[in-house]
Amino acid sequence: IFPANSGNKEITWMMLEAGAETDVVNSVGRTAAQMAAFVGQHDCVTVINNFFPRERLDYYTKPQGLDKEPKLPVKLAGPLHKIITTTNMHPVKIVLLVKENPLLAEIEALQKCYRVLDLICEKCMKQKDMNEVLAMKMHYISCIFQKCITFLKEREDKLDGFIKSLLKGREKDGFPVYQEKLIRESIRKFPYCEATLLQQLVRSIAPVEI
Repeated sequence: IFPANSGNKEITWMMLEAGAETDVVNSVGRTAAQMAAFVGQHDCVTVINNFFPRERLDYYTKPQGLDKEPKLPVKLAGPLHKIITTTNMHPVKIVLLVKENPLLAEIEALQKCYRVLDLICEKCMKQKDMNEVLAMKMHYISCIFQKCITFLKEREDKLDGFIKSLLKGREKDGFPVYQEKLIRESIRKFPYCEATLLQQLVRSIAPVEI
């Protein structure tokens, strides 16, 4: 909690990588993220909320139960972890991270990755200490991966075409309509309707016309 309260992002990240638990509470029942938010250290809150241990992803690189093959090839774990832990959630940034890695920028690879993201999302929602923020993030990235697949299948310009669509502004005011619709669609498709975070997002967005 102390690094988070001090606003030191680097030390906070180092402690998380060393195994610090994000859901442990202090004597007044607050987590490190809650205490950091209380004292205004929002950068540290972002670091904590976006942290996802590599070993949790590596779990999917090994066959589980009756599976003969792992759900995620080992070679994809690194590139996927980089995207999962990014704090910049702009869809163009995520597509650029996909595009820059040849291992990831293939239909079959993206299919495996988005299915793993969906499993992590489900786990976040069904575990004892529910993590709605991480669940929503995994779902959001999964939706972008699925849209990447559509462009790789259907467009000659592939991911470049996706990026252009996301950046293209409406003629009268430059507003990126396609980007807005993508984000709204991902929120609408979130499968856990009872989630407080989802309800807050819907209440914020619903009254606003594109």
